[in-house]
Amino acid sequence: MNPVLLIPARMASTRLPAKPLADIAGLPMIVRVWRQAKAAGLGPVVVAAGEPEIVTAIENAGGQAVLTDPDLPSGSDRIWAALQILDPDAKHDVVVNLQGDLPALDPMQLRAVVQALSQSGADIATLAAPIDNDADKVNPAVVKAVVAWDASGQLGRALYFTRATAPAGEGPLFHHVGLYAYRREALESFVALPPSPLETSEKLEQLRALEAGMSIAVARVDEAPLSVDTPADLERARKILA
Repeated sequence: MNPVLLIPARMASTRLPAKPLADIAGLPMIVRVWRQAKAAGLGPVVVAAGEPEIVTAIENAGGQAVLTDPDLPSGSDRIWAALQILDPDAKHDVVVNLQGDLPALDPMQLRAVVQALSQSGADIATLAAPIDNDADKVNPAVVKAVVAWDASGQLGRALYFTRATAPAGEGPLFHHVGLYAYRREALESFVALPPSPLETSEKLEQLRALEAGMSIAVARVDEAPLSVDTPADLERARKILA
């Protein structure tokens, strides 16, 4: 496998404007995410930027970024557009998509998602972490992964993703961690699909893949990384990384 790691980033966040350039202990958040991705040692790391100022921030840090159409509808469309610029000869057969709002991401989680893709033979791989508090179980902002786990309990197959509290009954619930490893042909197929009914209902892009019959492997990790979506999240990240 020959992965490339792509980080979609754009300035038009409604809850936290100019989020990629938010300062965290002296560095723009997107630079911190790029550094964590580089530390995984999986392959080249490139930011798929929606605006020139993001490109400038990454290049000033010694990294690589490509400028994409700011009006692209999703992060997946953005990384696909960047991939066409970066790798027109299709040398990279695995594409890792990580969000630009994970400044404290453990690089080992990136290695885990690529390993899950390799071990499973699935079209796509992602991660899930046990939910350890009651508030998150009922919080629609915490996306739940419903997974058929193997005997080890460490690798499974995604059955569904939802903002509801699921599955019902006794047993653990799992927080979906929005990191993805795609086989290149799977990403190409995915971005060519129209939004699906369940995707539209739940506002979860990964349901488009499941509705189309694509397989998604899930690796279990200990905890979900902090995702910076609000000013309060940003303050938490600043304290963690101070």
